[in-house]
Amino acid sequence: MSSPVLVCALRGINAFRALGAALKGWTQGRDSLPWAVMALTPEVTFRQAILFFTEAEFVTGKAPFYCLYCPQMVSEHTKLTQICFSSVVGESWRCQAESLFSYLQAGAQVLCTVLLIKPGVWSRGLPRILRNLHLEKFSVVGMKHLDLEPATAAALLPCEVQQDPAAVEAHCAYLTSGTALVLCLQRPNAVKKLMDLLGPEDPQLAQALDPCLWRAQYGTSIVQNGFYGSKAYPVAVRDVKLFFPEGLCCAQCQPVQEEEV
Repeated sequence: MSSPVLVCALRGINAFRALGAALKGWTQGRDSLPWAVMALTPEVTFRQAILFFTEAEFVTGKAPFYCLYCPQMVSEHTKLTQICFSSVVGESWRCQAESLFSYLQAGAQVLCTVLLIKPGVWSRGLPRILRNLHLEKFSVVGMKHLDLEPATAAALLPCEVQQDPAAVEAHCAYLTSGTALVLCLQRPNAVKKLMDLLGPEDPQLAQALDPCLWRAQYGTSIVQNGFYGSKAYPVAVRDVKLFFPEGLCCAQCQPVQEEEV
């Protein structure tokens, strides 16, 4: 009897190119995966998906959420995540195939993300920031200004910063020094698009990469870098629930309903 195999359904931006590049590293070296194979086209992907998976195994919140990531072999741009969406049709093969095909054809989903404009920035740059958001096709579906509590400010910091007590103190002192403006933004692929606009946490690095990045324009240091943005979709869901527990002024899209926002 042969050994069992692991079958993964993955999604990501430029998924075929990203996984292909990753497999080149995974199939070489002493700790290689010599028998790793992938579907090469969307058509083959669709046929294999309906052979190996049921509808219920493909939904956010309804199935386990895995990340296939090897730090030594894969760059940040080749992270791929298991596909998942909710079960809304019967178990017949035909209904399952039609539902999966519709999902694959649907394109990018409309998502929500959170942008926090830090103290001292929004009071002098809000009109320009809102105009730029409009040009990037973001819809503002939630907005409030608030004075952050130290615990809330600390929760927004990256894990690597939270390991340094001095850095935590510096960040929290700045975030609680004045009123911040929190926006909930909506558009297709909102989380990544916002991260692309903000740029790296360090304004000097952002300036070196592209002077048009927002942190390059508004930031003065890694602490006073102008903006906080949700870095990933689960973080965005957490942030929306944290800052907008009363709900959002937007038409209910499927991801918002599934996350009970």
